[in-house]
Amino acid sequence: MKSLTISRLWVSVVAAATLAGCSLAPDYKRPDAPIAANWPDQPLLDEDAASGKTGTQAATAVAPEQGIPAADIGWREFFHDQRLQKLIELSLVNNRDMRIAVQRIEEARALYGQQRGEQFPSIGVGVQGTRQRLPEALRQPGQDAVTAQYQGGLALTAFEIDLFGRLRNLSEAARQQYLQSEQARRSVQINLVGQVAQAYFSLRAADTQLDLVRRTLESRQSSFDLVNSRFEGGVASELELNQSRTLLNTATSNLAQFTRERAQAVNLLVVLIGQQLPSDLPEALPFGSEQLVATVPAGLPSDLLARRPDILGAENALQAANANIGAARAAFFPTISLTGQLGSASGSLSNLFEGGTGFWSFSPQIAAPLFAGGSLRAGVDLARARENIAVSQYEQAIQQAFREVSDALAGEATYGAQLTALRALEASSARTVELSNLRYEGGIDDFLQVQTAQVEYFNAQQSLVQTGLQSLINRTELYKALGGGWVETSIPQAQAQPGIPVANASGQGGTSAQ
Repeated sequence: MKSLTISRLWVSVVAAATLAGCSLAPDYKRPDAPIAANWPDQPLLDEDAASGKTGTQAATAVAPEQGIPAADIGWREFFHDQRLQKLIELSLVNNRDMRIAVQRIEEARALYGQQRGEQFPSIGVGVQGTRQRLPEALRQPGQDAVTAQYQGGLALTAFEIDLFGRLRNLSEAARQQYLQSEQARRSVQINLVGQVAQAYFSLRAADTQLDLVRRTLESRQSSFDLVNSRFEGGVASELELNQSRTLLNTATSNLAQFTRERAQAVNLLVVLIGQQLPSDLPEALPFGSEQLVATVPAGLPSDLLARRPDILGAENALQAANANIGAARAAFFPTISLTGQLGSASGSLSNLFEGGTGFWSFSPQIAAPLFAGGSLRAGVDLARARENIAVSQYEQAIQQAFREVSDALAGEATYGAQLTALRALEASSARTVELSNLRYEGGIDDFLQVQTAQVEYFNAQQSLVQTGLQSLINRTELYKALGGGWVETSIPQAQAQPGIPVANASGQGGTSAQ
């Protein structure tokens, strides 16, 4: 008899749960991307125009030999410098922002598990007892003054039958928030890889500038000694001596400036990698464009929708807001909950589980809202407002990504020519310094010509180093903007498909696209 009762109880629960097939959430439709179908034409240089290139051809890099999207080019393949690779590897393990992002995933996963559990019945086991004393006026004839009752067995506690999808939509919202946290971690990793690379390049540029300033300081010290000796011999004027001293003092000031910038670049790297710089780092490559892949495949703007984790995360937030509308709508409808108990009951604890003490209870409850002061309607309005906000944030993320890629492509179209011109300027400035020194030593020109030539030469050298640094940073920004930097090595084409999990550099599972 008891097993038959149990079966009926479970049949009722399962039948009620089966009815819960309705959802009041709006059908989700991805908003149209508010960007053009192609990247904007970039500025044409004279040599590009002469060769008949279009603005798009001048800006869009040709895919490297891997033949895969930029987002799937591993950072070990994008950054050739083994010292930089080691620093990135350390940052992915030790960086605190990265650790926080990973724990955010664990937090969102736990919240999703909690919300999902609300869709299933909660069954427990327990024993309870009650003893009470009644006054004589309230007792039945022959009833003892003190009575006791004990119950024990299984209990089904307030299981809500999700007829209108409230719990299911709340669970879907929690799932989308969990997926959003996954995309947020990928965004943190991409930004971290880019930050480490840029800090490393800044350090290498500071080293180059320090070396340049030291050589310049030696050259200007030699010039000052020459002018000073000529001044003491009555050949040079005090004005020429002061002009030479000015150059020397400027170089000394520059030495202090770049020493400070180098120390600050080291401090930034220490924070990013989460520890002091190791003493056994691999040998660094020469500072220049050879430290990166030669070209980055830009693809089409629509690729960003499936490659950029911030865009994917914004869409997850939009889908969560869409599900919350369904939960808010369901609050207008009745809720049905079930409470049941199955076990034994007895007036004596020692006889609780003896034969003939079996009992069961089954208590369905239906509650429907009649008046809530407008709070239910306000709940739906709030959910819709948040969905509209999520739509705007999704579109904003797409527009920002489009701009970042377009800006980086403009840099790719122009930095090469700028660096070529600066190298030529550096060479001509060096020759000018050489000639001006010869003319001064020969008594043809005064020291002002030497001073001007040395200043222009130093400025040309500085511009070349700074522009080279900006070119490296720009290509890194293009790599980031296209969604690159979240995998260690290239993803095979068979795995780089939407919805297929792939392992990343930190050992966490991820999804290539959604």
